[in-house]
Amino acid sequence: MHKNPDDEWLTKLLRESRTIAVVGLSPKPHRDSFKVASYLKAQGYRVIPVHPRAQEVLDERAYRTLAEIPEPVDIVNVFRRSEETPAVVEDAVPLRPRAVWLQLGIASTEAAGRAAAAGLPIVMDRCLMVEHRRLLHPRNPR
Repeated sequence: MHKNPDDEWLTKLLRESRTIAVVGLSPKPHRDSFKVASYLKAQGYRVIPVHPRAQEVLDERAYRTLAEIPEPVDIVNVFRRSEETPAVVEDAVPLRPRAVWLQLGIASTEAAGRAAAAGLPIVMDRCLMVEHRRLLHPRNPR
């Protein structure tokens, strides 16, 4: 059974990462993917949209696939159905990101297995925006 990385590891990942490819980033402002990506961009991350039909999202050029991205990616953030995630992990492996992050409600034992086989950390069923706020911007710092 998959266990997500601990808070210390997640904090380090979020602090040291600069570029996040968002697979399934919708150009529609009411969608969760758009809201999360907007937040990440506002936090200073470079957001690279990956969407098969969009030309541009959040004033960033969109790519149809992960393979088309011409620069290094630190995190591959996934907004796709759970059954589609094993293929996304396969596509992410050649990019050698620091992690693949499956958003809240998205989990796949098969994707986790493929990521583990490639030595790629994977976070499942967690919202990157929520975790960023929780770990890097706590409301009641001690």
